[in-house]
Amino acid sequence: MIDRDDITGLILAGGRGSRMGGVDKGLQTHLGMPLAMHALLRLAPQVGEMMINANRNLGAYESMGVPVWPDVLPDYPGPLAGFLTGLEHCATPYLATVPCDSPLFPEDLVARLAARLEADDAEIAMAATREDGELRLQPVFCLMRATVLESLVRFTTTGRRKIDAWTATLRQVAVEFDDAQAFVNANTLAELRELQR
Repeated sequence: MIDRDDITGLILAGGRGSRMGGVDKGLQTHLGMPLAMHALLRLAPQVGEMMINANRNLGAYESMGVPVWPDVLPDYPGPLAGFLTGLEHCATPYLATVPCDSPLFPEDLVARLAARLEADDAEIAMAATREDGELRLQPVFCLMRATVLESLVRFTTTGRRKIDAWTATLRQVAVEFDDAQAFVNANTLAELRELQR
């Protein structure tokens, strides 16, 4: 059994927010609180340590009370830069990640990912949901072994940025969750308003 204290949780809040008009998504208010704070409060009980990956408004994120680390790669290269940053600052054997704009993810997310990661001797376990009968990966909701850092450094130094291209190089497992709505994210202001309903 993977111990909760052996897992660091990472909130991914480093994106450009381009589909939301360039605003900092994690700081958009949802039910009276920044989206990233919802994610933080939901993930913290599932892990031992917490941190946030953000590239702007660092003071606002730091006020949430956990360490905040900007991307180690320049120019907002996407979620893999967040993974890389998290792994470089991770002092535990495992890193769990969630995006800042999905406040409803399952409260047993990490436990279920951890159980499958261990059972399948995988390097990364990713959440998946069914869409029109097809299993669809939700790769930013994942648990990885900290030892994948070397592989990710090699991958990103070649300029590649696609999550699925990197995870394909690892021993991976998909963990199916029944409630697709739990993984809904607010990419646009319209989606944020929808979420608030």
